[in-house]
Amino acid sequence: MTTAAKIIGFVAGLAALFGVALGLGRAVGPVGEPAAAHEPAADHGTAADHGTAAGSSESSGTEVPGGLMVSQGGYTLRLASATAPAGHEVPVGFTVTGPDGKLVTGYEVQHEKQLHLIAVRRDFTGFQHVHPTLAADGTWSAALDLEPGTWRLFADFKPSGADALTLGADLGVPGAAALAEPVSDTRTVHVDDYTVTVAGDLVAGRDAKLTLSVTKDGKPVTDLQPYLGAYGHLVALREGDLAYLHVHPDGEPGDGRTQPGPDVVFYAAVPSAGAYRLYLDFQHDGVVRTAPLAVTAKPADGTMPTEPSDDHSAEPDHSGDDHS
Repeated sequence: MTTAAKIIGFVAGLAALFGVALGLGRAVGPVGEPAAAHEPAADHGTAADHGTAAGSSESSGTEVPGGLMVSQGGYTLRLASATAPAGHEVPVGFTVTGPDGKLVTGYEVQHEKQLHLIAVRRDFTGFQHVHPTLAADGTWSAALDLEPGTWRLFADFKPSGADALTLGADLGVPGAAALAEPVSDTRTVHVDDYTVTVAGDLVAGRDAKLTLSVTKDGKPVTDLQPYLGAYGHLVALREGDLAYLHVHPDGEPGDGRTQPGPDVVFYAAVPSAGAYRLYLDFQHDGVVRTAPLAVTAKPADGTMPTEPSDDHSAEPDHSGDDHS
């Protein structure tokens, strides 16, 4: 066969092959072409569904639970130092920057304070709820009692003219850390001469009513004192990642229906099944005490998880490392 004939035959073969490919492409469409668009399904989620990250496996919500991120909505929590020494009343400083990159100096009062700082070691010990001091330049300062370990700090605040936020950041405290053992459900605890009991069940994706009852020396406490605009303040943290969940008291002092104990009622919505830690701050005889409790949330179908998570840190614990 001559060279010219070979070229003609090669071109004819390419044309035939192109024709087949063109016909196939028209039949099935280009590779990677999306399927025909469908109307999105209606969202029938509860309020709790909107406390989780978009695309997460625990719900179809569009928001991340509080405290998991150092930045959200253009606001960033910045610790003055990533480490602090162990000790009593250790000074800790931080700032919050806004969407414009400047330090935030305007805050709205929530629960009688401009900002609530929660500190807890990642094994859920050492819980503290303090109210830092704001300087004119936007710098916050507080004093914490710190033991060696990795601590999570939560700043709960509402910038002027913006939505309320809870941002979180880790604080390392060098030294040998003896981590606490995991705990099972703890619905009754003793704090000094007081006993606190929690009643009610948490169910993933649903609002739950929690009733915390306070007694002293076996007798109901009926003269609790207001603290932060209520007869108690409750913080809920999810085991594993320490997601910070907002809970709301039912009623307030002076509303004509809310009694000063022995029961303090809260409403909470948890985004997932599993173990949660509850910290109740209550005031009596002029002293604020904290009662630590632990409950397990059921899945939406009502069955209990096979076993609560015993992972107390989203990251490896480097608390014993020397950061100095």
